[in-house]
Amino acid sequence: MNSEYCKLALAKVGNPNVLVNIISRRVRQLTSGAGGSSRPLIANVQNLGAADIALLELLEDKMGYETPLIDKVMEAPAPRKRRRSH
Repeated sequence: MNSEYCKLALAKVGNPNVLVNIISRRVRQLTSGAGGSSRPLIANVQNLGAADIALLELLEDKMGYETPLIDKVMEAPAPRKRRRSH
């Protein structure tokens, strides 16, 4: 895997955990042979591995991703405090 592609993709995504999930899912699609989703979305893929292809697709905006809004995740109600009985 090309370290320069990794650095650029991490700068684009911002979260290394999200980047790993995006790239690993796309690598699985590329290597599964599942019809249309297994074809690379970039033109020149000679001498590139599946991870590099996935990184380049992300860098060239050939695929997108969505992250949940933090506000929605943080809206869970706080647990109620129990009253202490004497």
